[in-house]
Amino acid sequence: MKDMQPPHLDQSRVQQSFRRGLESYHGAASVQAGTAGHLARMLQDQGAQRHFGSVLEFGCGTGHLTRNLLQRFGTDSLILNDLVPEAAQVMQTLERATQAKIRFRSGPVESLPLPQDLDLIASASTVQWIPDPRALMARLAMHLKPGGWLALSGFGRGQFHELAALGSTAAAPSYLDADEWPSLLPDGLEIQAIEQRTVVLEFDSALDVLRHLRQTGVNGNAQQGWSRRQLRLFEDAYRERFGQGGKLPLTYDPVLLVARRTG
Repeated sequence: MKDMQPPHLDQSRVQQSFRRGLESYHGAASVQAGTAGHLARMLQDQGAQRHFGSVLEFGCGTGHLTRNLLQRFGTDSLILNDLVPEAAQVMQTLERATQAKIRFRSGPVESLPLPQDLDLIASASTVQWIPDPRALMARLAMHLKPGGWLALSGFGRGQFHELAALGSTAAAPSYLDADEWPSLLPDGLEIQAIEQRTVVLEFDSALDVLRHLRQTGVNGNAQQGWSRRQLRLFEDAYRERFGQGGKLPLTYDPVLLVARRTG
């Protein structure tokens, strides 16, 4: 497997970044919204049952995946989790739209108390923030009942490659390509479908790129502010290296997988 040594992750900084961007995230995170919808369709296409007894979604954020799942599947019990306690507000609208019993639990999923015998564990655009995804996958598998489903998405190593090339050190710790995921899953958890597909957004200026990152919270590992001079130098370098037709591209690299516990 490729080098998996993660950069340092300041979890409190990540939490603060996503808390700051919570109000703007739902509208600004267009790639994440599209990925959530596609992940729910993948789960359906793989033959998952139309009704789950118990479901855990970690990293629920503003509910992109939650809503897509509830549109396609029924459930008796839904546990929503997010690092940001304020994400609990997503429940206020969902509880009026479903008969499911919904509970919210804040905190890192790595240490969150989990029920046994879950029918589905799902997460969209979150797993890249987990420093040790192999350990998390082993933990989640233990809480899935035989025949239970895992549906998640993260981002591959091409994520924000423009920013990395320009010297950014704000990457999430676990960008993983599709071909790396099979070796991370424990025995008994088998991939049913996996996809990796890039999406390129275009912006008019470097300031617009930075505003997008702030509104979506995805710069949660960033370590510095920007002076006017730094912004001008960043814009010049960005345009010289990647500018196309007066626009600045920003590459997203979603990786989506559906797996099932076989025993």
